[in-house]
Amino acid sequence: MQASLVRSIVEAPLAAVDLVVEDVTVTAAGRRSVVRIAVDRSLAGLANTDTTSFVAPLSLDEVADATRVVDAALDSDTRVGNAPYVLEVSSPGVDRPLTQPRHLRRNVGRLVRLRLLDGAERSGRIASVSDLVIVLTPDPAADPAATATGPVEIPVDQVRDGRVIIEFGRIDEVDLDDTDAEIDETDETDETDDTGELDETDETDDELDEPSSEEG
Repeated sequence: MQASLVRSIVEAPLAAVDLVVEDVTVTAAGRRSVVRIAVDRSLAGLANTDTTSFVAPLSLDEVADATRVVDAALDSDTRVGNAPYVLEVSSPGVDRPLTQPRHLRRNVGRLVRLRLLDGAERSGRIASVSDLVIVLTPDPAADPAATATGPVEIPVDQVRDGRVIIEFGRIDEVDLDDTDAEIDETDETDETDDTGELDETDETDDELDEPSSEEG
């Protein structure tokens, strides 16, 4: 099973529930393959002029729903064949690299550190993200040595990548990070065998720290 095939199969069903595929990997694990798919919330519903609204991270229930959508799509496609596989669906989490404009847009309101194409670095809180420009507000928590006193505009096409700076002291940031952590801990949530039945050993409803596995 190839990652490109998996992506082509699941992209449309996930788009129908307002999700996008961020990454697909397929690795061999003995006689089986492990199919890992990272999904995130689509921004298609945002108006072009909306550059500042908060975009909530995916909840556990939404990741579980995405798992069922992906599993159904793969099971119904004859190109997948009968080769056994384990399916893992997850949200990317706050530690993922910010390599696309949509990644930056989803993190409006958060502190980030950006690397630019010219080698420079810029840190601050994302105030807004449009198709052309990112606006950063200087923040001592991101860069105590920053000299800028007002918003800084950075062309989107000049950003190489970025990272979210975790703020453990902020209540809203802690809440978001807890959600991301729970999602990361349940990468193998709601995993089923190739009959579509839940594994009898699945205890994810009671213990999030004990992920199960979903087999195709």
